[in-house]
Amino acid sequence: MNNFKLKIGALLASTAMMVAVSCSDEFLEIPPVGQLSENQLSSLAGIDASLIAAYSQVNGRGNRLGSPSNWVWGSIRGGEANKGTDPGDFTTINPIQRFENDAAGGEMGSKYNVCYEGIARANNVLRLLTKAGADVTPADKIRLTSQARFLRAHFYFELARDYNRTPYVDETVDYGSGLEAVKNDKDLWPFIIADLDYAVKNLPATQPQVGRVNAWAAKAYLGKVYMYTKEFAKAKALFDDVIANGVTSNGLKYGLVPYYDDMFRGKNDNHQESVWAYQAAANTGSVLNANPEFDLNFPYNTGPAGPGNCCGFFQPSFTFVNAFRTKDGLPLLDRTYNSAANEVKNDMGIASGAAFTPDAGPLDPRLDHTVGRRGIPYLDWMDHPGQAWIRNQPNAGPYSPKKYVYAKSEAGTFQDNSSWTPGYTGINFMIIRFADILLLAAEAEIEVGSLEKAREYVNRIRTRAINSPVKRGDGSNAANYNIKTYDAPWTVKATAQAAVRMERLLELGMEGHRFYDLQRWGTAQAELDYYFAYDGVKLASALGGAKYTEKYKWVPIPQDQIDLVGKDILIQNPGF
Repeated sequence: MNNFKLKIGALLASTAMMVAVSCSDEFLEIPPVGQLSENQLSSLAGIDASLIAAYSQVNGRGNRLGSPSNWVWGSIRGGEANKGTDPGDFTTINPIQRFENDAAGGEMGSKYNVCYEGIARANNVLRLLTKAGADVTPADKIRLTSQARFLRAHFYFELARDYNRTPYVDETVDYGSGLEAVKNDKDLWPFIIADLDYAVKNLPATQPQVGRVNAWAAKAYLGKVYMYTKEFAKAKALFDDVIANGVTSNGLKYGLVPYYDDMFRGKNDNHQESVWAYQAAANTGSVLNANPEFDLNFPYNTGPAGPGNCCGFFQPSFTFVNAFRTKDGLPLLDRTYNSAANEVKNDMGIASGAAFTPDAGPLDPRLDHTVGRRGIPYLDWMDHPGQAWIRNQPNAGPYSPKKYVYAKSEAGTFQDNSSWTPGYTGINFMIIRFADILLLAAEAEIEVGSLEKAREYVNRIRTRAINSPVKRGDGSNAANYNIKTYDAPWTVKATAQAAVRMERLLELGMEGHRFYDLQRWGTAQAELDYYFAYDGVKLASALGGAKYTEKYKWVPIPQDQIDLVGKDILIQNPGF
């Protein structure tokens, strides 16, 4: 763990400011205890500490639905996962997964509040820079400004994807008055692009501390934004540069980690696939420096040597698992993987003590790097025992999450034992990784007519998957893995699109991307209808009768925010 990780959450108190109000009785102006004045923070050290506080907000600071992992907003809403656990635990997620939430729901403000706190911290840095002390050089100002604007763009990007239009506030807005009058009548995308463009032009290629963003991360992020605004040629130009020349903040050439699971192990943090990651750290004195949103997302520990004591959330869906079925080494692009002939055999309703033989059909090995299933090694702990690690099968299904779960060998190092559950990990969460960029680049290539270049990118990722079988202790494959590259030329745009979109599901599953991809592609209705038609029957108590409608393309503006400023200031999203 590097020094930047250890500092990231420890300096929050240093960023609080109290600007003195003009008063003739100046002797009455006593600085509040526990806060620092603007003058104290205008030094280079003070401004950098304020910037670190903005970085620290990226993980949500303990708000489980406010982090960039988007395990609820991206994966559960995208049909990759169910809320899991028991229906009576964290009940405010139940209507979200069923697309029945309203504006007054308990979690509608989670991402909203986290992002605006992050924006406030980034804006604070930019305001401090306008009053910087003598020890802050022009180069320092550019260096700090570009990082603050990158972070501000990130927070607004998260808001734009979830809420569409929210109030735009920059460093020129007076937080002491008039803030309540800021309307949500502006398109956020031009502001996001402007901040990232500044970061692209001004950030260095590498950084002295690996947790800080660099120019390549800014180019990758800006390219991703252009995919949302459908400016595909601009996105392609950025991706071409990143793929050919990009390096991590610590100077590693971007590439794919050779073995799939290695990218999720703490000892490999800041590897060549990590374009931008939140720098998580365990055992620092605060679990908020770890991954506080994942503390619930572990197998329910009723089995021996289970990796977590709590709580069985975030269980992969049947539809998601079935998508890993292959035929002649390739995925089923005709979307027949939920058919009786192709569905993956599971232990639903079978006690752990009863006999069970795992599925023997052909599968993509990324399934068993992403999903814990009965009879297959669960990292280095043991074979997944099935029902004994599932809190409530009828509500959630038979599967467990596996990505970003700590291995037995990581207990006590990249895992934090200082809180109520051992589920806090110090494994970096990758907000952007290189495979994500390759697949976005493949999409862009298809849109500009370069189908064969798209196939090349997809095959790079599939080749890594081919070389990543999950092994048993005796060295044998844990399942019947049959995966190949696409060897026939791609000549039809629709077929190429289907292949790339499926590859994003298989490669990036359970990483919070799925709903946003469906949103970008305009395929949410069809894909979620397919999911509910299958999982809604399997899990009737949790999902029966649920359906997606276009109304839920956006999360509603939190009702308490509208109540605070008025419905003429904050305009609610359609349908709510």
